[in-house]
Amino acid sequence: MAAGSAPFSRMEWMIAWRYLRARRSEGGISVMTWISLAGIALAVFALIVTLAVRSGFRYEFVDTIVGANPHASVLTYGETLPNGGLTRTIADYDALSERLAAVPEVTHAVPVVTGQVMASVPGANTGAQVVGIREADLLDIPRVAAPEASQGDIGSFGTGEGEGIAIGWYLADKLGVTAGDTIRLISPDGVKGPFGTSPRVKAYRVAYVFRVGRYDIDLIRIYMPFEEAQLYFNREGLADEIQVSITDPEAVDAVGPDLVRAAGDGHYLWTWKDSAGGFLRALQMEDNIMFVILSILVLIATLNITSGLVMLVKNKGRDIGILRTMGLGEGTILRVFFLCGALIGVVGTIIGVVAGCAFAIWIDPIFNFVNYLAGGGVWDPSVRYISELPARLEVGDVLSAVALSLTLSFIVTIFPARRAARMNPVEALRYE
Repeated sequence: MAAGSAPFSRMEWMIAWRYLRARRSEGGISVMTWISLAGIALAVFALIVTLAVRSGFRYEFVDTIVGANPHASVLTYGETLPNGGLTRTIADYDALSERLAAVPEVTHAVPVVTGQVMASVPGANTGAQVVGIREADLLDIPRVAAPEASQGDIGSFGTGEGEGIAIGWYLADKLGVTAGDTIRLISPDGVKGPFGTSPRVKAYRVAYVFRVGRYDIDLIRIYMPFEEAQLYFNREGLADEIQVSITDPEAVDAVGPDLVRAAGDGHYLWTWKDSAGGFLRALQMEDNIMFVILSILVLIATLNITSGLVMLVKNKGRDIGILRTMGLGEGTILRVFFLCGALIGVVGTIIGVVAGCAFAIWIDPIFNFVNYLAGGGVWDPSVRYISELPARLEVGDVLSAVALSLTLSFIVTIFPARRAARMNPVEALRYE
């Protein structure tokens, strides 16, 4: 064949394939080939699984926030009372809710009353956050209406004897109560009398227990009927804030100015990104660090290709000399050995992608099995805030892993391939 033959011709593929599958006794590096291939496959596997868990964790983390909390809250700066005090309550909450609901992208805007209480049963008590909300509006909270787990009937919220309330899963567990039991709520801002303010204590029936999947919410959240919360917290005819939900929670910053204009002077906006900004920044930093670390792991795995090709070039020195004397140019020799390394990288990447995607898809049964072997308790929601290990395969993450692996495989292959191409045929055949 002439030195100017077409690049990556059939002959070049044939020689490369012959070298890869050659036994060590024939001057091949079959064992090194398998080691290199396994190393790349494991590195790509680890990268894809990590990226999937990272994406799943962020998605689940954000979903539990926007699924159990308002996407934005409209609050008032407050008014000065005649006695010199300051009130931050909203009197025209229904009219304000209607103006906010008319803003494009807003799905609903509801008034709520909020307060801090002590939840108590005989032998146990804990702090809790009460949200007073109308029965119909409670059904519009996705993670409460369709929780990971529940007890009781959400339809009995606000009805029957004891004004049925809804409480978080871990709050119920901490108090040792279930749906149908009664708990006492104690508020320090209670009844005003001639001798000052005395705490307000009232018993409520637990109508519904929910688990939204976020530990810090399930541990403290109590939903109370709106009118009852107004009475309990001395908010008759008032609301503390207007909670707003929009079509795309990620676009809350773009909708924010329209909400502020609709609310008018004296109001400001607090979004879910404001409250969870620290967590999101920490997740982003962790994502970047993990990607860099795993990229180094992929680089180390691809360097095995370089080691294998250096050995192959040394073992095939006689063959290179013969091919050069037959008229094959440096470009042909370079492409032959480049194909040897590239094939290892491509096959290893494919195996790693298949294994990584399969692991991410079936991560739940795999993790449950690991949890069973460890005797349970591997995943602590009180530390990680969400109730299970999530994984979410994103096309962009898989393509990033593939691009990184193939790029590094091709780059590290060039150097030993150039060494083979520049080998002097006279030196290669001197002792033959």
